[in-house]
Amino acid sequence: MSNSFKLRTEMQPAGDQPKAIEALVRGVKEGMRHQTLLGVTGSGKTFTGANVINQIQKPTLVIAHNKTLAAQLAQEYKYFFPENAVHYFVSYYDYYQPEAYMPVTDTYIEKDAQINEEIDRLRHASTQSLLTRKDVIIVASVSCIYGLGSPAEYEKENFKIIKGMKIGRLEFLQKLVGIFYERTNADLTTGSFRAIGQSIEIMPMGEETIFMVKLSPSGTVEEILKVDPVSHRIEKEVDSVFLFPAKHFITDKNQLEHALTSIKLELDDQLAKFRAQGLLLEAERIERRTNYDLAMIREIGYCSGIENYSRQLAMRPAGSPPDTLISYFPHKADGSPDFLTIIDESHVTIPQIGGMYGGDQSRKKTLIEHGFRLPSAADNRPLTFTEFESRIGETIYTSATPGDYEREHSTQVVEQIIRPTGLIDPQIEIRPVAEKGAYKGEIVDVIEEIVKTTAKNERSIVTTLTKKMAEDLSTYLKERGIKAEYLHSEIKTLDRIKILTEFRKGTFDAVVGVNLLREGLDLPEVSFIGILDADKEGFLRSETSLIQTIGRAARNVAGHVILYADVMTGSIDAAIKETNRRRTIQVAYNTKHGITPKTIVKRIHDITEEMESEHKKTLKEMLKLDRTMLEKDPEKLIEIKRQEMEEAVKLLDFESAALLRDEIKEIEASMPKKPKRKRPLGNLER
Repeated sequence: MSNSFKLRTEMQPAGDQPKAIEALVRGVKEGMRHQTLLGVTGSGKTFTGANVINQIQKPTLVIAHNKTLAAQLAQEYKYFFPENAVHYFVSYYDYYQPEAYMPVTDTYIEKDAQINEEIDRLRHASTQSLLTRKDVIIVASVSCIYGLGSPAEYEKENFKIIKGMKIGRLEFLQKLVGIFYERTNADLTTGSFRAIGQSIEIMPMGEETIFMVKLSPSGTVEEILKVDPVSHRIEKEVDSVFLFPAKHFITDKNQLEHALTSIKLELDDQLAKFRAQGLLLEAERIERRTNYDLAMIREIGYCSGIENYSRQLAMRPAGSPPDTLISYFPHKADGSPDFLTIIDESHVTIPQIGGMYGGDQSRKKTLIEHGFRLPSAADNRPLTFTEFESRIGETIYTSATPGDYEREHSTQVVEQIIRPTGLIDPQIEIRPVAEKGAYKGEIVDVIEEIVKTTAKNERSIVTTLTKKMAEDLSTYLKERGIKAEYLHSEIKTLDRIKILTEFRKGTFDAVVGVNLLREGLDLPEVSFIGILDADKEGFLRSETSLIQTIGRAARNVAGHVILYADVMTGSIDAAIKETNRRRTIQVAYNTKHGITPKTIVKRIHDITEEMESEHKKTLKEMLKLDRTMLEKDPEKLIEIKRQEMEEAVKLLDFESAALLRDEIKEIEASMPKKPKRKRPLGNLER
């Protein structure tokens, strides 16, 4: 197993990169806690970061402010470090409605969430790598500052299966259940197992493979086989398998009773307070909720919302911070951090990290006051910014527009203005918003620019001020024959990544968005950016936002940005001046070195393909193979597939049956829907 980072690329540092790498590496080695890399868009900040990691040789936490940017950074680091462990750690919810209570309307909103199993698997892969190897890069969203469960308990509560070990079938199954693996008779998913006689099939958390363990009647592990999850083909025999728990919140069985007693004592105390104040409804609420949860934890070791009892289960003092992903990173003997942190687009990420705690505590306070949660639920929370600062070591902030925090705290600010490609910041033009004479206004003008850009096989981005404007404009563009799509925060994580990938491929000519299209998105095919209502001063049209948005066109030699504005605001003026300063530096460098700028050519690859399970990948291949018959006679193909599925079930080959079942669903979904026969309405129709 590799324990050192190995940067694999034919690229060599160029432009400002060599001096930036040298300065940052020296800063880390000298123990500088805070450094800033002021790197313009397209200057290769991620490549500079990869070179720093390669020289420092420490596990690294990379934090991004949204899931889409985190996904892009993860795929870039995977490209640079193909032999090392690069993982993607973001919130595993596709949909999340936190528990809340609104006293004004007496409305209680129960927690509602939809977990993405693939992202959950990737989260477990992240923590398992951190506990088993040193060459690890975790690219995370700010979810890394939320409670995750104790790494000590997670590492301790494991099940190591060794060939030849003495263990009975019942004990074996109990151990799996004890680390929260679920038994199933259907398809295996990560964190589940299936037992048929003396043969037990297990799909570990964080992996896309099956281990078949065969026990002898006398209670000995005879064989451990690694099995392909799709074909069920035996890949090889192994001597041992190490299983981590299927959940991150784990409590030692010896501590569990103590924790339950602590929860009961807190309940008694809270009931006494409520009753003394005459709050009988609140007392009844908290008593019913807590007693139900205690019963569930005693019976199955888990309950919905168990994270609200994390302080007692982890035996932490009141008010103490929770364990988070950061807790899983290595620390020195004195407890100080022994890893590197890179905060990407820090001018956005730092304020986001700082704002998480306040909002969470406000919501929890209301729940506690009205009897929906015990006071200790407030300790199930994100880290405060001070706590976050104290838990990370040497930190590099990267941004084209560093904020006040980075500038004030950094021992050194390293500039990376010159792009190795020679690309110059885009030309900026200001055009009016409103219609004037022959000029038809910003929307008509944007459409004309998109059409011209598409004719050159290049892409366009249009930024609006609201989600509704983005959706409406996208629809309007489609009606005029432009292949457009909108992009905003309500679109699911993986769908956002897919849209951007299809955008780069040319499936869409234009993408309309709000602020998701600003920081860090690497879209070299984009040559035109239209910024609507650029003179509406505020967060989305500040100097920082405008510079970041303008930078999206800096990876294309034909980069052209139009600011639609009727007033020259301070932000517009400052953004244009800073962009022109950077243009001057780059032009001088190009002239001195005889460089002719060229558009960045970057391979289009989609991290969602890597995140897909083998099941989904195989399903795609099956559909490709059956494409000819699908086009000729889809109904006949469905009939054949149903017969094959039934045969697979008879043979107990559930994996193949599941594939065939899902292929049938895909075929049916692709078939044109038959029009419903209109029912006569009799006299009413007349």
